[in-house]
Amino acid sequence: MTESNNSVDGQAVGGVEGADRTAGAGRSPHAQQVIRLADNMLRIAVWPAAGTVVLGAVVATVWVGLTGLWGALVGGVLGFSSSLVTLWLMRKTSGMQPMAVMAVSLGGYILKLLVLFAAMTLLGGISALHSYALAFTFLAVVLVWAGSEVLAFQRTKIPTIIPESSS
Repeated sequence: MTESNNSVDGQAVGGVEGADRTAGAGRSPHAQQVIRLADNMLRIAVWPAAGTVVLGAVVATVWVGLTGLWGALVGGVLGFSSSLVTLWLMRKTSGMQPMAVMAVSLGGYILKLLVLFAAMTLLGGISALHSYALAFTFLAVVLVWAGSEVLAFQRTKIPTIIPESSS
């Protein structure tokens, strides 16, 4: 276990890595809420996405055989990885100022898109992987994960402060 010495506006961010994230020791209230949201997104999304990979693998195997199975599994791994990177990015930027988070999010999204484009392009030429099984399973996992993240966001109670109007 290592200790993090990050700070934002004089407030400690991070705490002890590997410690209970719900304790929020040393984290700003905003960072605690973002991490709680990321935890809920992971908890809610992982099983539907895993089921989507299994379904994609079964359908692809029946549809085109062993190359379909391998294509679907690789597509599922890519979809999972892409989605987990988003949650990792949420955790790493949870203590930053909102404008910095937006900039990092946009940069991370663009980088993730370029990496995925390169990976899909390179994997499309491998004969052991059925390209349609790979692409459709990847797409299905990403869509199911995104839908699950929306559901998690709706279910997570995040305190919101609405200032009174000065009229």
